[in-house]
Amino acid sequence: MASPSRSVGATTWPVTLATVLVLIFLLLPTLIVIPVSFGSQKYLQFPPEQWSLTWYRAFFADREWLAATRLSIMVAGLSTILATLVAVPATLAFARGRLMGQGLARALILAPMILPHIVVAVGMYIAFSRWNLIGTLPGFVVAHAILTLPFLFLTLSAAISKLDPSLELAAASLGAGRVAAFRYITLPLLMPAIAGGMAFAFITSLDEATVSNFLSSSTSKTLMKKMFEDIDFDVSPIVAAVSTLIIVGSLLLIGAAQLVRHASQRAPKSAATPLPVARSAMKTA
Repeated sequence: MASPSRSVGATTWPVTLATVLVLIFLLLPTLIVIPVSFGSQKYLQFPPEQWSLTWYRAFFADREWLAATRLSIMVAGLSTILATLVAVPATLAFARGRLMGQGLARALILAPMILPHIVVAVGMYIAFSRWNLIGTLPGFVVAHAILTLPFLFLTLSAAISKLDPSLELAAASLGAGRVAAFRYITLPLLMPAIAGGMAFAFITSLDEATVSNFLSSSTSKTLMKKMFEDIDFDVSPIVAAVSTLIIVGSLLLIGAAQLVRHASQRAPKSAATPLPVARSAMKTA
């Protein structure tokens, strides 16, 4: 009869091997794009014959590429802030309150993540064209905030469900109001989740292509729209250079969110106990 340790080992290595193969399959396109961006040829070639920064210099010297990049960064930043301002009170309301039609409201918030983006894009195009928001910064920001809201909502909902309600109750018993309890107790404890959700929302907005394609105009287009146009009409290694920059920027954002999470975990445990935190909120209220 086989020992339990042998049976566990026999079932573990196939799962590990399958996981490694799936990760390689997912990362292989990324690993190919990066060296292609450092080639000197006027076409996509892997591996490149010569290594250079030709296409990075071409990207930073092209006004259309820079304009699309600036617009995408502005849209991603503003839509992330807007979605966060909506997601934080919404998740608190769902977690702490009893709302009528809570299930329907939750479904509406998560709908942009569940529905195909082409369906959402057509609906937004019809609505935004009536409001003259096609190709405008407010139109892009509102649309991307709607698309990124579900990711922030799910992230914050999971974080709020793990919070100890006794912290807020202790603050209330010592005289702190709801605003003070939220500012000095709930918000600091949610900051790691907020930072992670904002980083993911920013990346999602920056990478969004379907809705941006419908809402773009001839004079106002996002980076993803510009990349699709370049692939359709003039395939150049600039696309690989832009993709590499997006990969690096995404990794930096994820790393910053991880640093915030680790910093919160290394905080003194005494700061997380109900009484000291509640007294701090009461004194500052």
